[in-house]
Amino acid sequence: MISKILFITGTGTDIGKTYVTGLILKKLRENGKSAAYYKAAMSGNERGTDGSLIPGDAVHVKTVSGIEQPLEEMCPYVYEAAFSPHLAARIEDNPIEMDTVLHAFDAVCSKYDYITAEGSGGILCPLRFDGQQILLEDFIRGRSLNCLLVADAGLGTINAVVLTAEYMKARNLPLTGIIFNHYEPENILHEDNLRMCEALTGLKVLACVKEGDTELELSAEQLEALYRMEDENDLVSL
Repeated sequence: MISKILFITGTGTDIGKTYVTGLILKKLRENGKSAAYYKAAMSGNERGTDGSLIPGDAVHVKTVSGIEQPLEEMCPYVYEAAFSPHLAARIEDNPIEMDTVLHAFDAVCSKYDYITAEGSGGILCPLRFDGQQILLEDFIRGRSLNCLLVADAGLGTINAVVLTAEYMKARNLPLTGIIFNHYEPENILHEDNLRMCEALTGLKVLACVKEGDTELELSAEQLEALYRMEDENDLVSL
């Protein structure tokens, strides 16, 4: 099976990547697509009554979207410490291995048609930084992933969006567009941020998500067009 894949990155942490990702997967499922979620590493998770870690972002996406994918397929590295994955991994003595990340991702790709992968924090979030150095971009590049940028619509987003877009351009990381979260229609700041981000990056703001939205303002056709077919040659043997 050859899947179509989209990577969701953000201008930073807590700007709504997971919320937007849930809406994306919901639209795919409602339009009859075989859709799945993947995140290489999740930190800041709580423990269940049996002591096991609950992958909070995966639970949210699964609940909002209604996809049937099992939670255990969604993330190979789950941490309790609410830090960047590289630090959480060091504290909990569970370092991230790129081979594990890629094999788990490829396993998901072998079962579903549309894969939405979400990053941790912003584009520069380190996954490992000890004897080895693994950044999110290594995963993106390792599977030639097309990217979508989620940004908060409010104050400071021009700087955050443009810096992220310029970094990705310099590193040859494909960025196809922007989604604004926490958008307020008729808010002069939000409207100007949208105009300025488009002007300074050359990218389109493809959708604006308002507080509490349960639907993504993109047609199924527009959404599906953002996904890139994976290259069979990128897959490692399972």
